[in-house]
Amino acid sequence: MTGETPPADAPQEYTGPVVAIPVYAGVSELELGVMVSVLRLCGGEGCVRTVNRSRASIVTAGGLVSTPHVLFAALPEPAALLIPGGPGAAKTARDPLLQGFLRSHAALTTGTSGSGLLLPGEAGTLDGRVLGGPAELADTLWGFTPADVRPGEVVTDGALCSAPSGFAALHAALHVASALWGEQAARDAAARLGGSPLLG
Repeated sequence: MTGETPPADAPQEYTGPVVAIPVYAGVSELELGVMVSVLRLCGGEGCVRTVNRSRASIVTAGGLVSTPHVLFAALPEPAALLIPGGPGAAKTARDPLLQGFLRSHAALTTGTSGSGLLLPGEAGTLDGRVLGGPAELADTLWGFTPADVRPGEVVTDGALCSAPSGFAALHAALHVASALWGEQAARDAAARLGGSPLLG
């Protein structure tokens, strides 16, 4: 029968903004975990979609097995991107499907950490940007023709936040959370995770 009201205890379909996180074999589970935790604290369970060219399970840098939520073709239109780093980033950055995805969403609010910067770099979307990121990648980042590279720093340049590796991914995640759900929600999430409440 059409028009029936669903039971009161039925799960509600998520209708808020979606953040896409490209994942790949060798992704840092620390950076991915920090990003997912911040988003879920701010936007709830349905706001995160990990995405890959395949739904096959991947193995993270630390050996955890993870299954991407969706294929690129099945991803709802994202409101923002988060790009974690990891030992597999350099190989993944050469994937033409991923490059096309990143180029088509280059204007979105984006946070990236560690070697995750290689993904938008190889896609050609870091040209003219001011970048932070890991000190050990500084020479490589200059190859993507940015306006400036500030090794070891967290840098926000317009819609893009780039951060060093590891727990510094928190800054990238807070940048996206603040843009989508407000600065106070991001500060609250940072406090709950035990990180710095300072944004930017």
